[in-house]
Amino acid sequence: MQIWGRGNSTNVRKVLWCAAELGLAYEHVNAGGAFGLVNEPAYRAMNPNGLVPCLKDGDLVLWESNVIVRYLARQYGQEPFAPKDAKAWAGADKWMDWASLSFGAPFRDVFWNLVRLPPEQRNMAEVARGTEQCARLMTLADAALAETPYLSGRDLGIGDIPLGCIAYGWFSMPIERPELPHLAAWYARLTERPAFQSSVMTPLT
Repeated sequence: MQIWGRGNSTNVRKVLWCAAELGLAYEHVNAGGAFGLVNEPAYRAMNPNGLVPCLKDGDLVLWESNVIVRYLARQYGQEPFAPKDAKAWAGADKWMDWASLSFGAPFRDVFWNLVRLPPEQRNMAEVARGTEQCARLMTLADAALAETPYLSGRDLGIGDIPLGCIAYGWFSMPIERPELPHLAAWYARLTERPAFQSSVMTPLT
């Protein structure tokens, strides 16, 4: 198994974290950003999108981070991380797409301006707007986490992976955050997991 992608990418972190939780052995190939490679003909032949992450498992090649997480969970996971019951799976699965689609633009505005751009190039209006939108979204997760310890239910599962990677940036950046006790307790539980520490809690760059 091979996983392509730079470790400072939120989407790549999803896949690395999932693989670590499942105890999978794989070769990690740095690609994208400063590492290049994604525009090379061999990579484009494998992944015509030219993005990361990308997974090769035997003769199977997959791109799109959430798809890769779902595949790894179904192929190699067990209960409760990968529920067999369709309703339990769907309950966790909805949080995957919710986090990825809803947080895409506002989180990027905050992250790029505060982490990747030098101070003189930052658009603080974008930061303020993105922070406000992310905070509103986080209140929805906080309400769900008041009912269960994890977005996936009683135990960690696929539903926690996308927001967990976003939450690392959210709690690490120098921004004002609302008091959301259930979200904070959930995030604290994630930070205690060795797989989260090694795959997600790497420098923000």
